[in-house]
Amino acid sequence: MRFDEFILKSNADAAALSEGSIFERLRRDPAVEYDPFISHSSLIYNDRSRQVLENVHREYVDVAQKYQLPIFILTDTWKANPERVAASNFKDMQINRDNVRFLSDLRAGYDPSMSIFIGGLIGTWGDAYKPEQALSKLEAEQFHAKQLSELAEADVDFLYASPLPALTEAQGIAAAMSRLGLPYMLSFVVYAEGTLLDGTPLGKAMDMIDNAVTTPPIGYAINCVHPKIFSGAMYALERENPSYPKRIISYQANTANLRPEELNESIELITEDPEILAGLMNDARHAFHTKFMGGCCGTDTSHIEQIAIQLSGSQNPI
Repeated sequence: MRFDEFILKSNADAAALSEGSIFERLRRDPAVEYDPFISHSSLIYNDRSRQVLENVHREYVDVAQKYQLPIFILTDTWKANPERVAASNFKDMQINRDNVRFLSDLRAGYDPSMSIFIGGLIGTWGDAYKPEQALSKLEAEQFHAKQLSELAEADVDFLYASPLPALTEAQGIAAAMSRLGLPYMLSFVVYAEGTLLDGTPLGKAMDMIDNAVTTPPIGYAINCVHPKIFSGAMYALERENPSYPKRIISYQANTANLRPEELNESIELITEDPEILAGLMNDARHAFHTKFMGGCCGTDTSHIEQIAIQLSGSQNPI
């Protein structure tokens, strides 16, 4: 089943997983070394670090398999934009395509009947917590087009941009994505008041993007905020328009209950008990029918397993 078919045909209460932290989790692992420009995109080119990366992805997919849940996984290409690739030691490699192939090979090791969707991931040009660094709409459309084309040509199931702090760069990314013929999602960092970090109300941002492209996103997402912030933002979105929460189809939780600027300044990684985090996320899912639930900074396999237990409605693994 194609990703868009899964989104459109599954019922409103159908539950699915996404992965937990990859970037932040491996950044703190002494067994791997990140490239200063393309970060963990380079890990596939070293046998040892490739195995570590594969093991982390596989842990998350194994949880989905254990609890019979669909899952989407994202390419490790968050920092693999043309500017960074050109400055790296891997400029002669097909980094985006190679990372897609890496996940495709991993997926091939599972039963074909299991729903594992691969998303081609891009990030912002600047700091994802600093909206003042966001590109303009035109700059973003031009800057991100090459990487998005590389990911699309490598046969990902959908395109995904995350985390987005500002409307202008999101608009440009949407314009570039909409021309590629694939379903796509945009994931925002938000305040509990229901705004992007640049102050734009989330509902207004979605409307402006939807109305400016010929093919709107298949849905929107929120990531890198604590469940209490997510729920606050979703209730604010509901007050803005009762239909708006239906457009948010994915949420990946940060374990720290801090505002984004506080989180960005935090040196220590703040985590939370997996059962507590999963319970808060499940409460939010029941309130807003968010389809995909997963983790961001601070999460690991124990968090994703607890989320899966909550989503599957069973305390007993299958």
